[in-house]
Amino acid sequence: MYPFWKFLPAGLAHQLGPLGISLYSSLNGGPTPNWKSFQWRGLTFPNRLGIAGGVDKNADLLLQWPRIGVGFSEVGTITPRPQRPNPGKIVDRDWEHKNLWNKMGFPNIGCKEIKLNLENALEYKSTPWFLNIGKNRTTPNDCVAQDCLEIISHLHHLGDAFVLNVSSPNTLGLRALQSREHLEKLTSQIVAHLKSKPLLIKLSPDLTTEELEQSLEGGVQGGASGFILTNTTLRRPANCPFPKEGGLSGADLKNQSMHILKESLQILGSRRKDLLMISAGGVMTPSDVEERLAIGSDLVQIYSAMVFEGPQFFHQVAEKMNADFLQKRST
Repeated sequence: MYPFWKFLPAGLAHQLGPLGISLYSSLNGGPTPNWKSFQWRGLTFPNRLGIAGGVDKNADLLLQWPRIGVGFSEVGTITPRPQRPNPGKIVDRDWEHKNLWNKMGFPNIGCKEIKLNLENALEYKSTPWFLNIGKNRTTPNDCVAQDCLEIISHLHHLGDAFVLNVSSPNTLGLRALQSREHLEKLTSQIVAHLKSKPLLIKLSPDLTTEELEQSLEGGVQGGASGFILTNTTLRRPANCPFPKEGGLSGADLKNQSMHILKESLQILGSRRKDLLMISAGGVMTPSDVEERLAIGSDLVQIYSAMVFEGPQFFHQVAEKMNADFLQKRST
């Protein structure tokens, strides 16, 4: 599929994205390809590749994702109250280097409206749903728990797992919640209300080794069931056309994200076996997916690959994985 959206302004392409996914799923969709299916806490993943948080912010495409080969979907980030994007330009692309920039800041229609979208899709649900939750930008950090618990009160019965987003660079002061003290307290408060539902924590790729260790420890001690590694980065490659504010994803996030994954597995050691580990960031080719799984990630998510490679990416990954499996059996 030729990326015709390359010739559209980034903002317009972003707005038309859901329509494009819907059309593609209708014309080219089919059953979710099965490759390396996975079981975790009673959930069945037909394959290990999902869509990352930030793509389907309002649960508009839950019926379309499985048709194009998505093994699980993450909705959000969801906030208690509806929230507009940050002012000014919020998205841009660097096609030469396959990098994506955004300064969105959790735009969404709010948990009550998203609840309706989830309920409307529930009858046709075929893959796990992860609900990514966060605070409204006007909520102070010491009141984050209240925002999260409000969301959970509306959506508890609709999510298979919840994802705590404390790592976006586009909400002022949010990343301070990754400290051990903040994260352990916040995680334990949320876990107490989720009861049997798992809570995953999404961390930043910009953490130092010491900061990462403290974040992981805080999450584990607070009762988290796993981690998503990673969010977007504030770092910029040489000659980067993007502003210093906002998060960068895409090809130049790959090494950072892989480094955080490897370090996290090493830090967690034997405790890792009880945790769900999901790798995201810089996953741009089917070989990248294979590599993250080989390192030790249970699941993989994409965001920027949808922009630069198109919605056929999921079927391309399935074809490679199944071809590799058949080759190994024949040797």
